[in-house]
Amino acid sequence: MKIVILGAYAIGTHLAKLLSRNNHDTILIDYDEERLANLSSDYDLMTLHASTSKLQTMRDAGVSSADLFIAVTLDEELNLNMCMLAHALGAKRTVAKVDNSEYLNPKMKDIFSNLGVSSIIYPENLAAKDIVNGLKMSWVRQRWDVHDGALVMLGIKLRDTCEILNEPLKDLCKPESPYHIVAVKRGSETIIPRGDDVLELNDIAYFMTTRNYIPYIRRIVGKEHYVDVKNVMIMGGGATAVRATTMIPEYMNVKIIEADEARCEKLNELIDTDAAMVIHGDGRDMGLLFEEGIKNTQAFVALTGNAETNILACLTAKRLGVRKTVAMVENFDYVSMAESLDIGTIINKKALAASYIYQMMLDADVNNIRFLMSANADVAEFTAQPGSKVTKKKVFELGLPKGTTIGGLVRNGEGHLVSGGTQIKAGDSVVVFCYEINMSKIEKFFK
Repeated sequence: MKIVILGAYAIGTHLAKLLSRNNHDTILIDYDEERLANLSSDYDLMTLHASTSKLQTMRDAGVSSADLFIAVTLDEELNLNMCMLAHALGAKRTVAKVDNSEYLNPKMKDIFSNLGVSSIIYPENLAAKDIVNGLKMSWVRQRWDVHDGALVMLGIKLRDTCEILNEPLKDLCKPESPYHIVAVKRGSETIIPRGDDVLELNDIAYFMTTRNYIPYIRRIVGKEHYVDVKNVMIMGGGATAVRATTMIPEYMNVKIIEADEARCEKLNELIDTDAAMVIHGDGRDMGLLFEEGIKNTQAFVALTGNAETNILACLTAKRLGVRKTVAMVENFDYVSMAESLDIGTIINKKALAASYIYQMMLDADVNNIRFLMSANADVAEFTAQPGSKVTKKKVFELGLPKGTTIGGLVRNGEGHLVSGGTQIKAGDSVVVFCYEINMSKIEKFFK
């Protein structure tokens, strides 16, 4: 597949890194030679140092033969205009990053499609969805739903209250068991577990289960004492905070603490007063936190533009007794540090946006794909095609690449866990966990 990326900023560079391991014909365009130089020497992709707004640049990049054109510069209008131009030149699909939530209106989809913009991506919206999903389950680090929850993957930090520590997984995850453990993050290492492996204290275990067994998972990992979130405090009143307040359930009470007075006034215009209370102040001010009820707050979400501030604020909130903390960390250099400090849920908009675009690059019928930043792995939902290799043998006979495990499948809208003896059928939506694997190698099994 030929892919042209316009803009070597956060999303573009992260996406280019993901693509470099999948042998796509990728070209990254930017006017800043230094940004390109930092990438080209380390990753398998071509770079083009040129203006990001000229027709000649598009021609030089071979956009006319591109399967996918992705515009992720910092300029929304430029992204939309260049997608339209790419479509006119012959690009099969185009994706534009935008900064305006109004473009997400379903009525705009046909308008953009007619103009040649196949897909719109608004990273703040993706981040808000992840944040709200996390708030709904205070005891889970990460949640990923397949087919509206027919299957659910839960990333859970294992504490000393967990009752399934130090037992071989072959005794825990039997064919008839209501869950499978598809991966384990232990320190800096990601493990695709085998039968003799055991879960250890402070592991992050990724459970695949069905929705009705979520309470059971909560019990065996010892998280029943975690209080459900009712009061939420958000530090930073940016676009992500605004989107999150529109999605947070009505039973949650939200307070947004914003340091900039002018922004507070704007927030009061943007947000329904029934959805959230806006407070002018510094979210790091201990006195303010106590005054606003930090002791009765179950979730603290730090969404300022500064990763260090967000990490420190979450550490403070934890010290004050807040169980659930979420930190926006846009700098990848800080992600591992935040995890080692046991911050809680880490949100990275560029990783979310790149995952969203990533699924468009696969030839098989891929309905959903996520890059799990904490595990440095992909989890994808493939649809098995008639006559595909995956439908011809049982799972244990397929010879899947090392670093791959199938967690479950959805058949006729119903979620099922997968064991070695499972026979996948055409039309099944299959969830595959991949660690350090070229996704195209997995794709071949489903085509």
